[in-house]
Amino acid sequence: MEQTVSEIVEWLQQQVKAAGAKGLLVGVSGGIDSAVVANLIKRAFPENSLGVIMPLNSDPEGMKHAEKVIDTCGMNGLTVDLTNTHTILFSSIKEQLGDNFHEENGRLADANLRARLRMSTLYTIATNYNYLVVGTDNAAEWYTGYFTKYGDGGVDILPLVEFTKTEVREMAAYLEVPKEVIQKKPSADLWAGQTDEAEMGTSYNTIDAYLKGETIPEQDKAIIEKLHRRSEHKRNPLPHFKRKG
Repeated sequence: MEQTVSEIVEWLQQQVKAAGAKGLLVGVSGGIDSAVVANLIKRAFPENSLGVIMPLNSDPEGMKHAEKVIDTCGMNGLTVDLTNTHTILFSSIKEQLGDNFHEENGRLADANLRARLRMSTLYTIATNYNYLVVGTDNAAEWYTGYFTKYGDGGVDILPLVEFTKTEVREMAAYLEVPKEVIQKKPSADLWAGQTDEAEMGTSYNTIDAYLKGETIPEQDKAIIEKLHRRSEHKRNPLPHFKRKG
């Protein structure tokens, strides 16, 4: 694990140098993935790393965990409350749509807007400091497409995308991430009571086993493969028209 962390830190430094940037920034949610990334970027750039907390009708406990992550790893932190911004924007959109607003799609549209507001916030701050925005997706999330296009998927670099959730937990323990963050149920904080596994319909352990080629229940296999097919557009380059001749 020491070697793995060292290799990631060196890779982060190379990415910043190649981009002509000065440092790195990550949105810290209080979850394990962003906690690991926060620790990694702090190691890569002790004086030029930033953790951004973005509450948006968020679980207060999750925000406390985010603050503890930043305090524990000793990095600079910044909090931008997006609650009012989201309320005004989403209400305005609903008002303009009027009778054309589809309630059955409302929760997903709301959740995606939250993720995209956070992305916009991170890039605004990153531009101010000439930092790169670091993503937190792990292998399970990347394979199943469990991220919002142009939301938490809107980042510059992805240091954890080849690591399973199990490996991220092991890395978190090595980096001394607070135990309550490691042990909590993963959540993207998209609505009250939301958890990743309940939304996906399968567990991270099962997805990890699938990615390692192990045998898993057929029902879970079907769910994982469906999620992968449905989210293919998130991982592929944007389709574009090609002129003939």
